[in-house]
Amino acid sequence: MPMAADDIAGLIREAIPDAVVEITDLAGDGDHYAAKVISESFRGLSRVRQHQAVYAALGGRMGGVLHALQLTTAVPT
Repeated sequence: MPMAADDIAGLIREAIPDAVVEITDLAGDGDHYAAKVISESFRGLSRVRQHQAVYAALGGRMGGVLHALQLTTAVPT
């Protein structure tokens, strides 16, 4: 069963409360998404650590109910 974009965004916002989250369904199938996550909490973290924080927010859903996620992270400008 595919995961809804709103559910993905909600999980990220729950774990990273200040996050600005933009989710795009890349294939229209509910299985392939792109996520852009901007958060002050990423400041000073490597890109790998930023991505790990987002994946942790998804609670192990990657590779299961959430098949693919193209991830872009950033700090506010």
